[in-house]
Amino acid sequence: MRDGKHLILCVDDDADLLDLLRMQLQKAGYAVETALSAEEGLAKFKQLAPDLIIVDLMMEEIDAGTNLVKDLKLAGNQAPVLLLSSMGDQLNLSTGYKDLGLDAVFQKPVNTDALLRTIKAKLAK
Repeated sequence: MRDGKHLILCVDDDADLLDLLRMQLQKAGYAVETALSAEEGLAKFKQLAPDLIIVDLMMEEIDAGTNLVKDLKLAGNQAPVLLLSSMGDQLNLSTGYKDLGLDAVFQKPVNTDALLRTIKAKLAK
């Protein structure tokens, strides 16, 4: 938490998407930190201990998102992790997001209402 607000870390190599997520999440009452790479995301996770993490599947490398999720788990992450993907349901069919330790997968472009409902539910646990 930061200033009484849940802290959400968003990791994506698309600066425009990060700006959009930041605005939507801050409007909904969350504190937000962003990272433009998996490496930066892992460093910020270790520094900030966020309450929830949103990760893009394909960043600077094809498997950067899934590798970051695995690295977060190895680093002791207990926060819910939501994955953003342009592949959407195809990822769920081929991999099974629960197997990766993910709490949800969202298809891009992201439905903001569904994302906010999921975040609220995950942070309430």
